[in-house]
Amino acid sequence: MRYGFVMPGGGAREAADLAAEAEQAGWDGFFVWEPTWGNDAWVMLTAAAMRTSTIRLGTMLTPLPKRKPWEVASQSLTLDNLSGGRVILSVGLGAPEKRFYMFEDDPGRKVRAEMLDEGLELVQHMWQGKAFSYEGTHYHARRPEMMIPPPATQQPRITTWVVGLWPAPKSMRRVARWDGWLPNYAAPEQSNRPNQEQLAEAVAWLAEERAKHGLGMEGFDIVAEGTTEPGQAAIDEVRTWEAAGATWWIDANWGLDESSWFDASRERLRAGPPRG
Repeated sequence: MRYGFVMPGGGAREAADLAAEAEQAGWDGFFVWEPTWGNDAWVMLTAAAMRTSTIRLGTMLTPLPKRKPWEVASQSLTLDNLSGGRVILSVGLGAPEKRFYMFEDDPGRKVRAEMLDEGLELVQHMWQGKAFSYEGTHYHARRPEMMIPPPATQQPRITTWVVGLWPAPKSMRRVARWDGWLPNYAAPEQSNRPNQEQLAEAVAWLAEERAKHGLGMEGFDIVAEGTTEPGQAAIDEVRTWEAAGATWWIDANWGLDESSWFDASRERLRAGPPRG
């Protein structure tokens, strides 16, 4: 089990300070959110990379259909090489909310799903450091002849986690092709995150789906997220998620007050992850 922390606000200076605190306290991952308009996630992670040496660094998360895939590929590639291969790219469809679509119209879930699939294919090509061409419905790439960037440090690609809606087969089949699952749950009567029993069912389904393509579950991440306070209760809770198949626990507290979130985050990080 690995343990990550999401910084719920702030900018590059705070990211650098808190990432250093996280690494020193034994956390395995440090994540920042990626807004439509606000502090640039990749600049924040770059600042964090300059103050750390081992902790994984990533977004939580990147709405890839809203972004230009070549820009995401360039940002993540640059950071992966700077950090020595520590990047995790977390992607999803993006939410159809006004705070996210404040400058353009939402093209609709179907189109966003198509753009996500094509965007994932494109970024994987661009991490290889080789000339390529691509032709899709929403994107195309003409084969370049010069100034091709170097490959990412991580190969065959930068670790890529994908949001998947359980038990929607099409969404989960997308997840199975990549490196990790960020769970979402399709049930109006409960939270949008699955419980432990549902997570275990989904993990078993993913194992079967990956096996069809000659892929195992070793190295494939299952991400559980929540908010914990230091102590045995947190350790016990995380153990139930680990027993259900989770390989990462992400501590994320989005309800912190704007005036006190930094001190509260630093205090939580210093207490260490809920590792038994």
